[in-house]
Amino acid sequence: MRITETVRFAIALLLALVAGFAQAQSTSPVPEPRIGVVTMGPGEIFWERFGHDAIVVDDPARGEPISYNFGFFDLAEDGFIGRFVRGEMQYMLVALPLEQDMQYYREVGRGATLQWLDLTPVQARQLADALAENAKPENARYHYDYYTDNCSTRVRDALNRVLGGALQRQMNGRSTGDTYRSESVRLASPAAWMRLGFDIALGPYGDRPLSRWEQAFLPRRLADDLREVTLADGRPLVITEEPLLPQRQAAEPTELPRRLWPWLLAGLVLAVSILAFARRAPRATAGFALGFWLLCSVLGLVLAFAWGFTDHRALWANRNLLLFNPLCLLLLPGAWALLRGRDPSARFRILLVVVAALAALALLPLWLQALPQRNGNWIALLLSAHAAFALAWAKRKA
Repeated sequence: MRITETVRFAIALLLALVAGFAQAQSTSPVPEPRIGVVTMGPGEIFWERFGHDAIVVDDPARGEPISYNFGFFDLAEDGFIGRFVRGEMQYMLVALPLEQDMQYYREVGRGATLQWLDLTPVQARQLADALAENAKPENARYHYDYYTDNCSTRVRDALNRVLGGALQRQMNGRSTGDTYRSESVRLASPAAWMRLGFDIALGPYGDRPLSRWEQAFLPRRLADDLREVTLADGRPLVITEEPLLPQRQAAEPTELPRRLWPWLLAGLVLAVSILAFARRAPRATAGFALGFWLLCSVLGLVLAFAWGFTDHRALWANRNLLLFNPLCLLLLPGAWALLRGRDPSARFRILLVVVAALAALALLPLWLQALPQRNGNWIALLLSAHAAFALAWAKRKA
């Protein structure tokens, strides 16, 4: 009997100890996730020129840091090219292990730096849960815009929400005077075709000075500003920075000086050459005119299409349409006639004057500074050419 009571007492004591241990385990604090921002350097492919970033969640419950990357798209997706042309691209948020995300950047030599942020446990958990929900297939896709809704602005906005708007308040009141045009041309500068393409395609929207908040469409700019952001008690938002990968590709370029005089000189030389060769070598000049007007008309049609039929707001109302004029298409038969040694029609001579006059109109908003567009370089070059062709051939007898 005593043995039985002793056994029962031992079992009860053991059960009580187990229950107590389980309760202690259940009430012990669960480690909260750490939040960081990883910023990657520029690459060689044209869509990699602007760099990249992602939010890193290091949650002990997950076992390894997870990268929440807003920059995924599928070139092979049905209808992708059409949506790209119309400005209706769809990007998506993808969650994957940080080490797996870094593998591509390691292979191609793009650097990466991780900034750990000083968020409260509640803020960190709130952001981690929001990102996990956002990364679900039914929530992952979003309408992409190169300047206002891209991989970097999505990172910026997610941090701003969890910080109660503090990020925007501290970044909105500051500006370096940079614009969408200056930043785009700077980052595209290693590829001449890309640099010139941005400069021709961007309208007045691209020339408004940006606040630091708007400039955070660039990952590196956002990383720079995160270093300066402070919390309510004055502590810096960034606790520490951890280099993950070295930048083996070319570093982000600095801004090139934007001088007008080389364009004025080039325009003057071009105009004098056209006037001189139109008399001495009319067929050679006609051949040059044929190529020049073909280029102007094609680029002009692209600019007109972008303004009238796409959602690329940065390309709207582009005054370069007055210089890369689609009407140049109507000049091609006259150039062909001159190339064959024949006199063009009277309509050709009228069109020459109209095209030159429209090119001159591009000076008016530049002079008035009404919604200014920094296209003085293209005016200096192309107005001279259009005027020279009009002077050379507008009075030519049929």
